[in-house]
Amino acid sequence: MSAAQSSDTEAPNRFVPGGFLMVLSGPSGAGKGTLVDRLLHSRPDCIFAVSSTTRPRRTIESEGVQYRFVDRATFEAQRDQGYFLEWAEVHDHLYGTPAVEVDAHLAQGRVVLLDVDVQGGESVRMARPDAVSVFVYPPSLEALRQRLGRRGTDGPETVETRLRNAPGEMAQYIHYDYLVVNDNLEQAIASLLAIHDAERSRVERLTPER
Repeated sequence: MSAAQSSDTEAPNRFVPGGFLMVLSGPSGAGKGTLVDRLLHSRPDCIFAVSSTTRPRRTIESEGVQYRFVDRATFEAQRDQGYFLEWAEVHDHLYGTPAVEVDAHLAQGRVVLLDVDVQGGESVRMARPDAVSVFVYPPSLEALRQRLGRRGTDGPETVETRLRNAPGEMAQYIHYDYLVVNDNLEQAIASLLAIHDAERSRVERLTPER
């Protein structure tokens, strides 16, 4: 075999992984936010896509960190301009993820994390079929009630609305790629890290370099 032929068949020295979307959905109180925070802390290639919402800001939230808080008129104008990758109305409030921001992070090879409800999850799967979808499932409805009560960020009526909607939301897990039952936080984060690492190593996401 000639030197040229040997060079043509030489194995790559390294691989550069490409970015991808990871969508986390589940009922309110399932622990999506906590899992996202742990994943961001453990995997520096991950970045959180900050969504816009018309929901009032909670006292523990900061503008541009958990959400970008806008009024309904602003949101609807952005929606009509095609600003959002996905959007949904949940519990009488609008939520949406800016497409430009997501695409910029993906172009940099980042893993972009989306924390969205099941409507948003369905919209992302339709718009971006290559997205990795993970459903965060609570151990029980009673556990969900206790978590929402301990969180103390919503009034009793809002909590009851979220609990009424939870069974229908939980039934949507069958449409997701992965299921993480969040009955033990450390086990749940270990499962999520394993999903991240496996998806990061998919051959179709890797660009070989010599």
